[in-house]
Amino acid sequence: MQNSLLFPIFFVVLLSTSCAQTSDKEINTPETLDFTTELVVGDIQNAWGMVFLPDNAILISEKSGKLLLHKAGKTITIENPPKVYNRGQGGLMDIELHPDYDENGWIYFSYATSEGEEKGGNTAIMRAKLSNNQLVDVEELYKASPNSTRGQHFGSRIEFDNNGYLYFSIGERGNRDVNPQDITRDMGKIYRLHDNGRIPNDNPFVDESGAKKAIYSYGHRNPQGLALHPETGKLWAHEHGPRGGDEINIIEKGKNYGWPVITYGINYSGTEITDETSRPGMEQPLYQWTPSIAPSGMTFVTSDTYPKWKGNLLVGSLAFQYLERLEVQDNKVVYREKLLDGMGRMRNVRQAPDGFIYISVEGKGIYRLVPKS
Repeated sequence: MQNSLLFPIFFVVLLSTSCAQTSDKEINTPETLDFTTELVVGDIQNAWGMVFLPDNAILISEKSGKLLLHKAGKTITIENPPKVYNRGQGGLMDIELHPDYDENGWIYFSYATSEGEEKGGNTAIMRAKLSNNQLVDVEELYKASPNSTRGQHFGSRIEFDNNGYLYFSIGERGNRDVNPQDITRDMGKIYRLHDNGRIPNDNPFVDESGAKKAIYSYGHRNPQGLALHPETGKLWAHEHGPRGGDEINIIEKGKNYGWPVITYGINYSGTEITDETSRPGMEQPLYQWTPSIAPSGMTFVTSDTYPKWKGNLLVGSLAFQYLERLEVQDNKVVYREKLLDGMGRMRNVRQAPDGFIYISVEGKGIYRLVPKS
């Protein structure tokens, strides 16, 4: 749904009755903000991913393929980044640190690559270490196949759970009628691996003939947000719908999230994809946005730096160019708030170890949200 700015936003979608919470929850816009924005790293076109290193440096991925390190007010380019397939929505995407980074130094990357026999490219996951401003000990852990020349729906976010498992998302690459519902094919899935790339022996489809053994859940369109709930430890994801029907889901082992058999969205042309918004055996979203906000990046606020936000969910909007704050109680959205309206396409939002929230805005850079005293 990243191209949602090309389509009208003032449409009405008639939805059939189901148990999903829909986006009729009014979004509020505060008259004044109790924080200011401080530019931390400027002159970045598309800061897709960012992580915070123990020495207070920020490691940043540019979709174009550059890997940047910002420290003490200076930004340098890291050598030996993955060679990316920079096409459409694909390129150098997310970054995540190993939970035991202080001990082992592993950094994980998602990126689009042309590696493989087929033309085009697809999403891959690798890990490496940072030494003397270059990546070393590079290991590819997973590569989706086959390649595709289509430019959409690469995913891809990375998250670790409390047991040290590595999760990542790969979009269905624009081939909705084939990929997301077929567990013998990559794409349109969320995957789970051990930190070294080995497939867990209790993954849901390891004993199923022909299945992609790394799959953890399926029936996804294009997930660009993954976050671990700070209290339950559950993995939450959001994903782009088509025209309408962006979703927030709680990801469960082996579950089918329905795309495109069930959806609250319609085709960009205005025609119907399906008349079903629910079906037995397919999961309902915790929440869905119609119109689509084109969500990218997601974090739970756990910091005391923003006491009014503690426990809330922050999500970037590419389409409407704002930061959305959602209050969630008992897995229901009870309040929505629009922050930084019109600031720009919000590509990512993360909470740093120092407790501050950082956002990346396309064409501008990375900002820190600083509470007013």
